[in-house]
Amino acid sequence: MNALQRIVIASRESRLALWQAEHVRDLLASRHPGLTVEILGMTTRGDRILDVTLSKVGGKGLFVKELETAIAEGRADFAVHSAKDVPMELPEGFVLPAIMAREDPCDAFVSARYASLADLPAGAVVGTSSLRREAQLRERFPRLSIQPLRGNLDTRLAKLDRGEYAGIVLAVAGLRRLGLGDRIREILSTEASLPAAGQGALAIECRADRPEVAALLAALGDADTSDCVRAERAVSKALGGSCQLPLGAHAVVEGGEIFVRGLVASPDGRRIARAEARGARTDPEAVGRALADALLGRGAAEILASLPQ
Repeated sequence: MNALQRIVIASRESRLALWQAEHVRDLLASRHPGLTVEILGMTTRGDRILDVTLSKVGGKGLFVKELETAIAEGRADFAVHSAKDVPMELPEGFVLPAIMAREDPCDAFVSARYASLADLPAGAVVGTSSLRREAQLRERFPRLSIQPLRGNLDTRLAKLDRGEYAGIVLAVAGLRRLGLGDRIREILSTEASLPAAGQGALAIECRADRPEVAALLAALGDADTSDCVRAERAVSKALGGSCQLPLGAHAVVEGGEIFVRGLVASPDGRRIARAEARGARTDPEAVGRALADALLGRGAAEILASLPQ
C-alpha cells in the first residue's frame, strides 16, 4: 500500500509537455482515487533560447535540467519527459522508474501545399530542429534546402502556416497527442527516416531515494517499450550520443528478442553508417552496445572523429 496522498509533477509549459503531464496525472488519479496529483509548470532554458539550434547551446538536456532541480529541491516529486529528450547519462541520484507505452515512433512530413517530400520542387525549404532528420533528408533529397526550425510544436506549425517553409518534419507522436494528426501529409517509414532513440515514448524521472514514488510510477511502465528504449539509449550512450551527433536508433520486440537498427551520419548527409543487431530481451543494453560496435565497424568511428567536439 502506497502511503502517498499528494504528488507533484514538474512539467514544461508547452502544450505538448502539459498534455504529457496531464496524461500521467489522469492515469494516477484513476488508479489511486485518494491521491492528489498536481502539476508544477515551468519554463526551461531550452524553451527560452529560440534563435540558436539546440546542438549549439547544450542539447535537449536544456529541457530537463530545471525540472530535475525542482525534483531535487522537493518542489516536485517527478517529471514526465519525451524519452528522446532525456540525456543518456542521468544525474547522480535520479532514476527512470517507468517508460510508458510508445506512440508511433516515426517522423512526419507536414505541409500546406505538398503531399509528400518527393513532391517538393528543387530548392524548396524544409524545416527541422534535428541533425538526425537533417542528415537523412540531405541524403535522400539533396535538391532541397534544409533549414533550422526551433520552438514548440505550435510555434513550428505557425511558421509553416506563415509560409516560411514549404514543409516541416515533426514527430508523429506529438502531433497525434495534441489532436493534430490531420496535419500529417506523409508518415516517413523508419527505413526512410530512422527515429531518435526513445522517440514516441514517455519517460518518467524521479529521485532514486524516493522508493515510494518510484513504486507508484513503475506501474505505468510498458515492458516492450521499456526494453526497446533501453536498447536504443544504449546505442546512443555507447557512441557519446547528444544533439551534436546525428544518430538514429529504433528497436522492436520480436518474440524473446530485440531487433535494433541504427545509423550515424555526418550532418550534410554525405556519409552515413548503418547497422543492425539482434539479441535477448533479458539484456537490452547489451543489444544496444552490440549495435554501437557494429556501427563503429561500418564507418561511424570516422564520422564521429570528424564532428566538432
